[in-house]
Amino acid sequence: MDLFSFRKPKNELEASSDQQQNVPFVPDEMWIKCPKCNTMLLTTDMEENLRVCTRCNHHFRMNAKQRIAMLADENSFFEYDADMESKNILDFPGYDQKLEKARAKGSKESVICGRCKMHGVDVVLCAMDSDFMMGSMGTVTGEKITRAFEYATEKKLPVVVCTVSGGARMQEGILSLMQMAKTSGAVKRHSDAGLLYITVLTDPTTGGVTASFAMEGDIILAEPDTLVAFAGPRVIEQTMRQKLPKDFQTSEFVMQKGFVDAVVSRDNLKDTLVKLLRIHGCGAGEAE
Repeated sequence: MDLFSFRKPKNELEASSDQQQNVPFVPDEMWIKCPKCNTMLLTTDMEENLRVCTRCNHHFRMNAKQRIAMLADENSFFEYDADMESKNILDFPGYDQKLEKARAKGSKESVICGRCKMHGVDVVLCAMDSDFMMGSMGTVTGEKITRAFEYATEKKLPVVVCTVSGGARMQEGILSLMQMAKTSGAVKRHSDAGLLYITVLTDPTTGGVTASFAMEGDIILAEPDTLVAFAGPRVIEQTMRQKLPKDFQTSEFVMQKGFVDAVVSRDNLKDTLVKLLRIHGCGAGEAE
């Protein structure tokens, strides 16, 4: 017997190459797994449902452009300061590469600001972007938000800010931290003019953004199960040396403590904002 002619008999459980070739190819982009209930969701279905899980109501993160498309009336959004971009002003190692990588995802900065209509009501809308360095607040972020409030004060318009942030941008050092006071000053001048400011906290809203304009709204809304914090839970546990509650720092927990006025599901967010705007006398606004 020729030893080299021996062949292992085929196992019925092993798929043949022909069978493997006939299996349809399904791109990974077609499905997404819900991190809360582990359900596999069709990407198209999730997008149609405003990026909310159809089974457990988990709210996936939205980037700034998706959020604006959800809140602004069609073709009504006009962006301000669209060409402003962060620079490596401190020559921080690797910062230029991080900025380039962040811009490749589609946004020039961690916030998009502009004027739009919500069901016909004129409003200045700022949407922070988790795709751009997790919405970190740098000098350009603070400048754009400050300018948006100054424009709203001049035109006597309400402001809606959708926050998402990992905090101040460490690559810009103290210049990033200065944006907390800078934006807060603009919010105060807007408030002194008797104008309405509504914040919408989305997951996650933390650090210097929480410690400044995110929590300074006349009305503070939040999406379900949003992380709202200054320092992270591990830091607090190590400082206090005690175990924190399971739902600590969620929007629902923060609302119970009086720091958030209402937790609003995404499918009801635009209608809720418009209702609040109209209750406070915000109408069509003045023309450009």
